[in-house]
Amino acid sequence: MTPTSNGQVSIVRTERGLTIAGTRITLYDVMDYLKAQYPPKFIRDAFNLTDAQIHAALAYIEAHQTEVEAEYQEILKAAEETRQFWEQRNRERFARIAATPPRPGYEALRTKLQERREQREAKKQ
Repeated sequence: MTPTSNGQVSIVRTERGLTIAGTRITLYDVMDYLKAQYPPKFIRDAFNLTDAQIHAALAYIEAHQTEVEAEYQEILKAAEETRQFWEQRNRERFARIAATPPRPGYEALRTKLQERREQREAKKQ
């Protein structure tokens, strides 16, 4: 897709989307950090990339901004749909768990946990 100065491809399309060659890091991962206004050096270190890899990723994003942004928005939409699905599914599951009576023999543990929750809440205020 994008050859570097030594002729190797630096950005490739995989089943995960546009990916930095030789890694599992997508350009959408990099975009998350760019949108949060992290500097390139931080992004490079966060993903353990080389200078060449981060520069290739940033150059590709800049050169193909509309295409990458459109795919990024699709990824965000799909991620939000997935999050909502699991949040709903877990909400029902957690409600069922909360409705079950506590197991016998764990009263002391439950009391201790409740005390710790109250201490943590008191520290927040």
